[in-house]
Amino acid sequence: MAGLEGLDTFLTAASRACCSPFAIFIQIQGCAICLILAIGWSFAAYVRSRVIRHMKHNLEGGNSFAFICDDINELEHSAQLDLPRVSVVMPLKGFGEHNLQNWRSQITSLYGGPLEFLFLVESIDDPAYHAVSKLISEFKDSVDAKIIVAGLSTTCSQKIHNQLVGVERMHKDSKYVLFLDDDVRLHPGSIGALTKEMEKNPDIFIQTGYPLDLPSGSLGSYCIYEYHMPCSMGFATGGKTFFLWGGCMMMHAEDFRKDLYGVVSGLRDGGYSDDMTLAAIAGQHKRLISSPPVAVFPHPLASDLSFPRYWNYLRKQTFVLESYISKVNWLMNRALFSSHCYLSWAFVFPYFMAMTHLAAALRAPYSDSLLKETSASCSGLTLAGCLFICTILELASMWNLTKVEIYLCNLLSPEGPRVSLGSYNWGLVFIAMLVDNLLYPISATRSHFTQSINWSGIRYHLKNGKISKIERSKEYGSNLTDLGGKHLYGKRLSPPKASFLSSLSRSLAQWHQPKKYDS
Repeated sequence: MAGLEGLDTFLTAASRACCSPFAIFIQIQGCAICLILAIGWSFAAYVRSRVIRHMKHNLEGGNSFAFICDDINELEHSAQLDLPRVSVVMPLKGFGEHNLQNWRSQITSLYGGPLEFLFLVESIDDPAYHAVSKLISEFKDSVDAKIIVAGLSTTCSQKIHNQLVGVERMHKDSKYVLFLDDDVRLHPGSIGALTKEMEKNPDIFIQTGYPLDLPSGSLGSYCIYEYHMPCSMGFATGGKTFFLWGGCMMMHAEDFRKDLYGVVSGLRDGGYSDDMTLAAIAGQHKRLISSPPVAVFPHPLASDLSFPRYWNYLRKQTFVLESYISKVNWLMNRALFSSHCYLSWAFVFPYFMAMTHLAAALRAPYSDSLLKETSASCSGLTLAGCLFICTILELASMWNLTKVEIYLCNLLSPEGPRVSLGSYNWGLVFIAMLVDNLLYPISATRSHFTQSINWSGIRYHLKNGKISKIERSKEYGSNLTDLGGKHLYGKRLSPPKASFLSSLSRSLAQWHQPKKYDS
């Protein structure tokens, strides 16, 4: 009985506190955040849906290659001869369960112009080296691909180091360079679509896209899916955007040859994040970043993605805001840091208040003090009901955008593995929303005060926004890391045998890939 009296006293005080003017403001603000997210996702779904309708119209009009190009006449040999040369640079680290399928989707692109693929690893001891070497030998007669040992980075992150080595080794006649992460699963027409936009609008500084996370079932994977979803609004504009995703960036090769705006030196001299650095340069010089609506890519997450690995990923994402290349960039990062932390907890706290109101209402019939409190003010349950309705609208909008993007991905890759909405657990999505937004400010604060991060077995230290020290040791991380659950150490892994779908993709590539071009 004493325990129940103590609980009643606590609920009475908590219910009273949650009905204060400031608490009511916080709860109304939580409802507003849910509605803003719902509206944003609805707009993003509308933009993607327009592309679907356009593709269906082309298919009905007899263009069976609508997933590659709008006009089937673009596949004429005379049109293909005019396509610019593209160098695809892919920094690799480790080998995971989805990498082989992702790499196949990249090198079997149906882009009809001159195309080369440069796979960059830090050393031959990386499991990725042996896996991709075998893949290249399998496709040696149909694609121009090579693996390059970039060595260890000393002044920047290993990924940036690999990218810059790839840029140095790209073909001298390449007009565009496409940076891809090794966890990107391309569509057959993705490279062509990105190149077409670059050709159409020479003012584009960077062309980008965004991943559609495919959760594996663990809470950690749903937290990552939920973390990426708000950002998806900024990549579904159908054109100009202020957002940039490092997993897919197409740029003018000449910008790197001339170090335009310091894109090379800015990355090389202490750069930690490729996309944040380049986005800062684009913003500083008022250059255009664009994201075509077809640039959405399936991103399968590791089947064994544990919660600690999600936490390390979140730490990496918040650590990005500690790196900067200019005073303006620092101010922007501080603004992002502050606003994201505030909005994250502003989203979570109303749910704790709603649970307090609900618990007080359920306990009220058995407690005189609670009965008087709930009788005096019934606004608490009203606010909880409003939050419930707003949450349903938010989840419905997220579900609709995911459904649209899945449908679009399946249209863009008609011969690839089918993506399904049925595997999503929306109860876990809601829990992930609470967990991720609760932990974000904690992670951001820790990143701010530690100024160091362990990623892929490498510990980076920052000073004045730039990498000042790099430590490499297996003790800094397990032999598994990253969202794809990639093996970093241990035995050399051999890729699995090619499936029917990958063989079909290879056949398509051989059918459409042009003859070898002169170097």
